[in-house]
Amino acid sequence: MYVSIRVQGHLDPSWQEWLENLHIVHEEAGTSQLSGTLPDQAALYGVLLKIDGLHLRLLSLQCSEKRPDEG
Repeated sequence: MYVSIRVQGHLDPSWQEWLENLHIVHEEAGTSQLSGTLPDQAALYGVLLKIDGLHLRLLSLQCSEKRPDEG
């Protein structure tokens, strides 16, 4: 499953491995976008629990079976 998660604040890129290797991109609006492939919903739930544990504001969550650039 491909996920795209946007949170308030800029996350340290060194957290990428801890966040299931989701790619972290800092956006100009002071937000971070985490994106990548997760094996299942349990892994997604684990990432969301970590985001909650850090007291980050979840701004958006999108899930799809394929990456957006895959036909």
